[in-house]
Amino acid sequence: MFYKLLFESLWYILPAYVANASACVFGGGTPVDLGKNFIDGKRLIGDGVTYRGCIFGILCGTLVGLIQGILVDFNIFGSLDFYGTVLDHVILAFFLSTGAIVGDAVGSFIKRRLNIERGRPAPLLDQLDFVIGAIAFGYILAPIPYEMIITICLITLFVHLLGNIIAYKLGIKDIWW
Repeated sequence: MFYKLLFESLWYILPAYVANASACVFGGGTPVDLGKNFIDGKRLIGDGVTYRGCIFGILCGTLVGLIQGILVDFNIFGSLDFYGTVLDHVILAFFLSTGAIVGDAVGSFIKRRLNIERGRPAPLLDQLDFVIGAIAFGYILAPIPYEMIITICLITLFVHLLGNIIAYKLGIKDIWW
């Protein structure tokens, strides 16, 4: 039972994980906020959320959904409760990926309001902003039980830290958190 919950939680959120990581890897260029400030005089979002990162993040996350759909269509993993056709996977992955990107941007917006500079840590916000956005968007199409939401959030704390350490070691990120 625990392993099924763990597997289904990871399977559900995987497109969001890939979208978030891909936005970091392929990001750069023009920031989404175009360098504009909010009414408080601080940057709206900052240089970390770019058009290129958003587009590639959503595309890569959606591609993961396509691959998941094909794998489920071949019945490799047995039945998963919240999925249907390959197209259902792709659409859900698009929603999860878009939610992850929006959640990350909202996290950056909040950090700017709290005077936290880009790259500086904001514990829990840094780890959970994208996953909360993904779950909120994904829930529209595929509501999941609260046990999965809690499992996803707990797993994400560890996966996010591990992913950041790996990205730092590979030279993708300047800081390890």
